[in-house]
Amino acid sequence: METLHRLVAGEARSLPVADASVQLVVTSPPYPMISMWDEGFCAVDPEIAPLLAAGRGFDAYERMHLQLDEAWAECVRALIPGGWIAVNVGDATRSIGGGFALYPNHARITMAMIKLGMTPMPDILWRKPTNAPNKFMGSGMLPAGAYVTYEHEYVGLYRKGASRPFSAADAERRRESAFFWEERNRWFSDLWEGLPGERQGLDRAERSRSAAFPVELPYRLIQMYSLQGDTVLDPFVGTGTTLSAAVASGRNSVGVERDALLAGTLAASVELGVRVGRERATARRDAHREFVAARLAAGKTIKHVHASGVAVMTGQEMGLRLRVPTSAARESSTIRVAYTDLELAGPGR
Repeated sequence: METLHRLVAGEARSLPVADASVQLVVTSPPYPMISMWDEGFCAVDPEIAPLLAAGRGFDAYERMHLQLDEAWAECVRALIPGGWIAVNVGDATRSIGGGFALYPNHARITMAMIKLGMTPMPDILWRKPTNAPNKFMGSGMLPAGAYVTYEHEYVGLYRKGASRPFSAADAERRRESAFFWEERNRWFSDLWEGLPGERQGLDRAERSRSAAFPVELPYRLIQMYSLQGDTVLDPFVGTGTTLSAAVASGRNSVGVERDALLAGTLAASVELGVRVGRERATARRDAHREFVAARLAAGKTIKHVHASGVAVMTGQEMGLRLRVPTSAARESSTIRVAYTDLELAGPGR
C-alpha cells in the first residue's frame, strides 16, 4: 500500500482541488476575533480594521466569517457526496471598545455549513490542558461581575448529504479501516480530554503565525470518518498537523497554504507522520491486547477472533488491518509513503 501527500500554494477561498475529489476535510481555520489572526483577516478585507478601532466588534466578527464562508463553500465543492468536514475552532472572548463579549465562532460556522447544504452532526468538545492560575475573569469574589474562563474548543462535524455510498471495493477497504470496539467507545464521545501533543518543527516566526492542534486530534477524526486510501484535505494547513495524521493513518492528503513561512512544512509533516504512525499503530495493538487480557481475567467472554488469532469484540473488527508507514520518497512536489501491516498478535504471539 502507498499514499501520496502534497502541499500546494493557494487560497482556502479558491482551492486548487478538483470537484468531489476528497472524502474528508479536517482543518482548524484562523479564529475570528482572536487578536493573533487580525492581521490576516484585515489584509484580505481592509474594512475590518476600522470596525475594530471603532469598537464595532460584532461587525468585524461577521466580516471575518464572510472570508471563512468562501473557504467552506470551496470545501463543500471538493467533497464527495456523503463526505465529512471536521472543523476545530474556538470561540473568542475579547474586549472591544471597553465592552467584553463572547464571539461564538463554532455557532457561526455551523450556520454557514447549513446554508451550504451540509448536515450538522453531533460535535465534540475538546477540553484543552491549561496552565491558567485562576478559573475566572472579572471582579474577583463579587457577584455578577466575573466571567467563566474558556478551557475548551469545538470540533464541528458536518456531512455532505446522505450517508456515503460504498462500492464493493470500498466495502473491503472499510472493513480493513475498522477500529477496535474499545476505541469506538472512547473516540465517539462528545468530550475529549488529555490529548497528547507533538512538538512542531517551527522557528519563532512560524510559531507566532500558527495555532497547531495536537496530532492525536486529526488522527482520531481521520480514523473515524475516512477509509485507508481516502484523501484528506486541509485548506488551512499551517504547520501540517493534519497531513502528519493522514500519513500516520494510511490516507492520502492535500494541504493548501498561502503563507510562505509555512510552505516548507511538507517534508517535516511526512517525517512526523511516519514516526507517529509507527508509534500509534503499536500503541493501539498493545492497548487492545491489554483490553482483551483484562476482560478475560474478569471472567467476561469475547466471541470473535481476528485472522491473526487475536480476540475482538465484534465481527466488524475481523478484517481490521493496522498499517504502518515504513518509508517516504519525494517525487517532485509530492511525497509517496509506503506501508506494511503490523502483526496484531505481536512479537512472540
